[in-house]
Amino acid sequence: MGKKRRRGEEKRSIHPRNKYSDNPPDFGLLASLYPSFQSYVFYSREGKPRIDWKDFNATRELTRVLLLHDHSLTWWIPDGQLCPTVPNRSNYIHWIEDLLSSDTIPREKDVVKGVDIGTGANCIYPLLGASLLGWSFVGTDVTDVALEWAERNVKNNPQISELIEIRKVDFDEKLSDQNTKNGESCMGMSRNTELSTSSSVDLCSGEKKNYHGPPILLGVVKAGEKFDFCMCNPPFFETMEESGLNPNTSCGGTPAEMVCPGGEQAFICRIIQDSVQLKQSFRWYTSMVGKKSSLKSLIAKLREVGVTVVKTTEFVQGQTCRWGIAWSFVPPTKKIISSHLASKNVLTFMLEGIQRQFSAFHVLQSVESFFQASGASCKSNAASFHVDIRATMSHCKEILKNNSSTLKETEWDDESSGSLCLSSTSDDLHIRVTVFEQIPGTLLVRGSLKPGESSLPGLLSSIFQQLEDALRKEFFPEKVSTHTSKNHA
Repeated sequence: MGKKRRRGEEKRSIHPRNKYSDNPPDFGLLASLYPSFQSYVFYSREGKPRIDWKDFNATRELTRVLLLHDHSLTWWIPDGQLCPTVPNRSNYIHWIEDLLSSDTIPREKDVVKGVDIGTGANCIYPLLGASLLGWSFVGTDVTDVALEWAERNVKNNPQISELIEIRKVDFDEKLSDQNTKNGESCMGMSRNTELSTSSSVDLCSGEKKNYHGPPILLGVVKAGEKFDFCMCNPPFFETMEESGLNPNTSCGGTPAEMVCPGGEQAFICRIIQDSVQLKQSFRWYTSMVGKKSSLKSLIAKLREVGVTVVKTTEFVQGQTCRWGIAWSFVPPTKKIISSHLASKNVLTFMLEGIQRQFSAFHVLQSVESFFQASGASCKSNAASFHVDIRATMSHCKEILKNNSSTLKETEWDDESSGSLCLSSTSDDLHIRVTVFEQIPGTLLVRGSLKPGESSLPGLLSSIFQQLEDALRKEFFPEKVSTHTSKNHA
């Protein structure tokens, strides 16, 4: 039997209907077919074709040829604008397709219409949704450059142009300019900064920074309009300095696309506020989420406002990890039973604020050293940033022996609960630990058991807690020291 997942949480992988699920982009083939792309392709010592992900021109040309080759779409953006990755954006489209086709809430019609909040110059979601699935879109934005190029990308594809409307969001330009000068850029519809909050329920009063930008949905959706969904790639960062910390990639992006006071937390919070007013004007409200740590507080806010359904998923594309959150006010067709029991076979934790000189590779090396110190065997894969561990029960006990409280939490000998006695089993534990870079300075560490394998109750979580403590001591020694001194004060 496969491992259980928390209700509402979808499969953690590239979407199976994604065109690139089984066939990732072949750089060598694309280079042979498109001379303009050939100059950006080089070959590794192993003979594998690669591109320099730090080169904006290379990533932009890759996106252009993928859209042309695989989707018959003509596309371009000017220098500096946010350049999307096609496989990653396709995941989001297919997840919404799953939401719309599920029987969680009633289906209404065959014609699907959605809103892309902050469509940007790239207009990627409307282009993919229209070409792949025949959906209609309203793409919204505030900046002149974004609106101009989104319109160009739509008009350059007459086969789908009638399905996409680009809608300008009205706002006070003088106020917006002043906010930008003060370092308060926000992806207004291109990742905004709102003018009036009087009509919204204040759900963000507990946040460090509230959203103060142009309208997101309220004031943009016209009277009587009904949509099946909205989608959004929100601002993940609070400053441009934060957005530029990753030295290994270059996806471009202007302050209007990348930055918002309060970051994604404040921006999505405003979408929630707007949804309270609009209620069933949308069947599903959705947004991308850059940090897993944001999900908990966002879900709590959604419960406060009385939504009927909340769904989350994880988008995995290469070493990039993102989440999706969706909610609805439409009465469900069947009763949703919520479960707060996390899977015992998959565990994660975040390393936020890690110093720039440390990368996912350094953390992966430390994970391997942690398990090898107990005698467990490890096999690392630097290309996919994971390490496979094989540990006997004696190795597991060696890991935990220095923490009596952890040992107490692990049901080593409680036969009445159905767990196995330590001395009665010789089965090895097979664990895979993977390190994902979410955004610069934030890493996600995920541990999972071999499919179909189970462990003693509490064993994996106890080991993973020890691993988290060890990594925090190594990569955040000052924080650990400060925390310890406070506890002894």
